[in-house]
Amino acid sequence: MKIFGKIIFYFSMLGVLFFDGSCGDAFRLDLMPVSSLTDASYWQTSEHWDSHMNGIHSRFRTHQMEFLRLGEFRSDIWGEQPFTGNTMLELPVHTNTINEDNPGVTGFGGFYSNINQLNLIIDKTINTDILSAENKQYILGQAYGLRAYYYFHLLRSWGGTVIYDQPSYSFKIDELEKAASSEAEVMAFIQTDLENSLTNFSGDYSFRTKVFWSKAATLMLKAEVYLWHARRMGGGTEAATTAKNALLDIQTNITSLALQDNFRDIFSSDNKENDEIIFAIRHALDEYLFSWGSFVPRDIHFGDKHLDSLSGQPYTPETHNILTTGGGLFYAIKNEIYNGFHIDDSRRTASLQAAYLYEDGSYIQQTGVWQNKYQGSFSLGLRVWTDDYPIYRYADLLLMLAEAKGLLNEDPAPEINMIRERAFGDKFSVELHGYPNQPGDEDLDKALLNERLFEFIAEGKRWYDLRRFGPEYVVEYTTADQNRLLWPIDLGALTDNRALTQTPGY
Repeated sequence: MKIFGKIIFYFSMLGVLFFDGSCGDAFRLDLMPVSSLTDASYWQTSEHWDSHMNGIHSRFRTHQMEFLRLGEFRSDIWGEQPFTGNTMLELPVHTNTINEDNPGVTGFGGFYSNINQLNLIIDKTINTDILSAENKQYILGQAYGLRAYYYFHLLRSWGGTVIYDQPSYSFKIDELEKAASSEAEVMAFIQTDLENSLTNFSGDYSFRTKVFWSKAATLMLKAEVYLWHARRMGGGTEAATTAKNALLDIQTNITSLALQDNFRDIFSSDNKENDEIIFAIRHALDEYLFSWGSFVPRDIHFGDKHLDSLSGQPYTPETHNILTTGGGLFYAIKNEIYNGFHIDDSRRTASLQAAYLYEDGSYIQQTGVWQNKYQGSFSLGLRVWTDDYPIYRYADLLLMLAEAKGLLNEDPAPEINMIRERAFGDKFSVELHGYPNQPGDEDLDKALLNERLFEFIAEGKRWYDLRRFGPEYVVEYTTADQNRLLWPIDLGALTDNRALTQTPGY
């Protein structure tokens, strides 16, 4: 089924104000005048709203690389160069040596382009009498939730940022110069959008499809936002309670959600929208594919001296998530991350693949590690990346609930142990693996950070997790300077918006 098959790209017709960093232009303005005739002829039927919302979700998935880059690339996961001839892309990001000349992300990730589309559909939905009350509420529930999601990325990445809450239809020079709002103002804006989303969704907990925003996605985002508020912005126990209640709301009203029995099954192309998925980005053959080709090696990197330590067999494209043509391992994972897993933790080999050099009858060196979550499928003999990319899943709900409970001095063991029991399977022992009996469990924050690391590698969460738990954890686990935990604003953006000032520390 092609979820996004029917999309009318009204975006370019409107000539709205775009801020796009995807093509190297730091703060590009796509300026195309809009006529009143064009605008008046479009918003005439409910299908126009459906098509526009399809377009918003379609554009949302084009931001996946930015979600991953901002949420994970500066963490302790990425950065090895295991094979001769490969070059680590984005090395300044991985080593935390970014600056305003080499900022790692330009144009605020291009997020404002879709924010403007969300502003547009919110404005049109509020001011129409074409839609039924039910349709209005459902569209607004999605739009406010998605806008909050974008602004939460902006808040965690740049701190205070410019708030645009009205659609821009034309170019006006005085609209370019707008100062960033404070972090507190951005947080308040996000929280207002969350409440508007939940109010409009009302009692609708349904999933029309799990690759479209839903009330459950808003509640997951609300929990994440309020945990950030509790830890980083003085929200304390009140914010932690709000986060906990949002998660319990999902558990109470959507009883179909559950962990998959087998960790590997979460990500399979043949098991899309399974019971663990709450919200995901759809990838499908002949529709849209995010290429993981730069995240896995090629077969030419393996000679007869490389064998798999688990099977004792040579590495092959069919069995080891490697490519036969094109690409290369430009985004490798540090060896110590793979080696940090307990040997009986099924997430180790489900999430990662390791290469070993074999000589004279024994393994002499671990030479590299790459992601193994997204294995795709084969089409015409070639690997294609047809796995969906999860934004929120039930495991995240459980671990955020454990975190909220910890902040409230409640027992987090039930939720942590559900995750660990799935990870260790038949080998799970409460005495050995259960919380608080595993080495490192004496510090709950570190225990949660470790669990989230093992659970969510390559899902864009680690850097944000370290940031949320506190700068001391960022400094302990990464190469980041504690005065440069936010991202710099690129020079193009500063030039185009003279009211902006550079991020503190740069």
